[in-house]
Amino acid sequence: MSEEVAVGKLDELSDPGCREFQIGDGDWPLYGFVVRQGDAVYAYENFCVHVGHPLNWAPDAFLTKDRSAIICASHGAMYEIATGLCFAGPCLGKSLRPVDATVRDGVVFVSGQSAR
Repeated sequence: MSEEVAVGKLDELSDPGCREFQIGDGDWPLYGFVVRQGDAVYAYENFCVHVGHPLNWAPDAFLTKDRSAIICASHGAMYEIATGLCFAGPCLGKSLRPVDATVRDGVVFVSGQSAR
């Protein structure tokens, strides 16, 4: 069963900017993050495809210094914001796992399943 979660208002996110979210409770919730780029919003699981741990070390910190790409804080792998495709680093050619994201009435929503 898919669950929908409100992440926050679009205009509260920097452009570009990120915010973490959690879908589900219990032992295996889905941890993810959204990235705003203009009026577009992309969402991914917070999971490095290289080694399987979270991409960030600080809350909501997923972007390079120039905010042009998503970066893994551990190994420096860089991913395209719009596609999640790794274009530099140890997981070249692999992609982040996307999460469904929509904007309704100015609010960002994500939906997905936890691994309950």
